[in-house]
Parts: sequence; structure tokens; C-alpha cells
Amino acid sequence: MKDLKKTIHIKVPREEVYNAITNPLTIELWSGYQTVMDNRPDTEFSMFDGDITGRIKTLESPSLLEQIWDFGDQEAESHVRIELFEEKGKTRIELNHSNIPDDAFENIEIGWKEYYLGALKTYLET
Repeated sequence: MKDLKKTIHIKVPREEVYNAITNPLTIELWSGYQTVMDNRPDTEFSMFDGDITGRIKTLESPSLLEQIWDFGDQEAESHVRIELFEEKGKTRIELNHSNIPDDAFENIEIGWKEYYLGALKTYLET
């Protein structure tokens, strides 16, 4: 199991970032893929046409999203924690993703960089 930490800055207020990572219609706009998400704790979600599935653990607008990702028969839960910090009209995003299976780590790392955080930044800053 591996852990991943990333920090990026986006030049919009954190309320906009929070909406973009919790509203399924907005997620579809920046990701280009179908998303099913009910913004309540302890509900299941599916993103990127079902490539990412799991359960929402915590929602604290406009600063925190926590999810548990499903990697099949994995014994330990894989936790995603996205914290948003307002900094002079910009948002600092701190991502912590723990318990990533070793064989999935490289794809997950690329996915976060290019398809999630990278696509989110491009969408919000354009």
C-alpha cells in the first residue's frame, strides 16, 4: 500500500473549487465523464464513467471532501481527503490519498495529476 500527497493552487475562490468537486454536473464538465454523486455522507458515488467508485465520508462546505475509494477486495480502505484553503482569492488544494494498492499507484498518481487536478485547474482558470 502506498500514500500520495499533492498540493496545487487554483486562481479562484475556494467556494468555486468546492462546487466543482462536489457537483456531479460540474464534475462532468471538467472531467468529460459521467458522474453519479449524491452530496450526502455515507452515499455511494461513481466518477469517470465508473472507473472510480466508492463512498462519500465527509462533506464540509467549502473546505473539505473525504471519500473512500473501492479497489475491489482490498482489505484496508483507501481514503481520499481533499482540503481547500483560501489564500488571497486563490485556493490551495491539499490532496491526501492513502492505502493505494501498489499495482494501482502509478495509474492513480497520473490520474490525479492529469485527469482530476489538472483538468479541474484548467476548467476553473479558463
